Amino acid sequence: MTEHVQIKTAKWDSGEMEYFRFGRGKETLVIVPGLSVQSVMRSADAVAQAYKALTDNYTIYVFDRRKDLPAAYSVRNMAEDTASAFRALGLRQVNLFGASQGGMISMEIAVRCPELVKKLVLGSTSACVTEGQFALIEKWIQLAEDGDAAALYSAFGEALYPEALYNAARELLIELAKSVTDEELRRFVVMAKALKGFHITDELTKISCPVLVIGDEDDRVLGAEASREIADRMGGRPGVELYMYDGCGHAVYDTAPDYKERIARFLSGQAALE
Repeated sequence: MTEHVQIKTAKWDSGEMEYFRFGRGKETLVIVPGLSVQSVMRSADAVAQAYKALTDNYTIYVFDRRKDLPAAYSVRNMAEDTASAFRALGLRQVNLFGASQGGMISMEIAVRCPELVKKLVLGSTSACVTEGQFALIEKWIQLAEDGDAAALYSAFGEALYPEALYNAARELLIELAKSVTDEELRRFVVMAKALKGFHITDELTKISCPVLVIGDEDDRVLGAEASREIADRMGGRPGVELYMYDGCGHAVYDTAPDYKERIARFLSGQAALE
């Protein structure tokens, strides 16, 4: 019988952040998830099950955003708060995996707090959110501000997942939307607006730890070129790897069956490209 994962709270002088932990390995893996309509804390058991194969070698932490989101909150602010949560829990030299907006947060942490990061995995993310990329996100923001959770979930799912998978899950997404609260929509708007103008491209050369960048050719949110740009900007130095899937969508971190295995190979020192 699978034990339920407990939601805990990291506290520091100026804030609080929910997280959960599972696994029993000596190494630490921290996951910073992307933008979502509802918190990943709601899916703690499912996340633990998805990463079950890594739990012998890693103790895995998954972090939310801070509890009390101010009206204006940048990706850098998110990174500062996430780093504060790491320190509150005594986490240093972690293996850090960030997906989508979580990847942006992770890049900020790796640039500004290098002592916290041992290895970095960046999934379906971008070092610079262009006006073209933000146009889609702006549509999500409008749906959230209108209070239309069903349309937001549908638009979000359609952009993140391959067409066949989205069509199969459409009814489930509509059902999930029924549980969305006004506060969750408010938080979504704040987090989504934080993406506008995000730009860390010129600072990527400050990241010195080993890095694995994973993208998908069919990423309809941030685009395939965003992943290539990150790897290119790091100057082709040793320790930087790029792997591109094809046909798995922006949410390739959920849809590609060997995604977690690829991360595990990279973190253990093997080539993730095999």
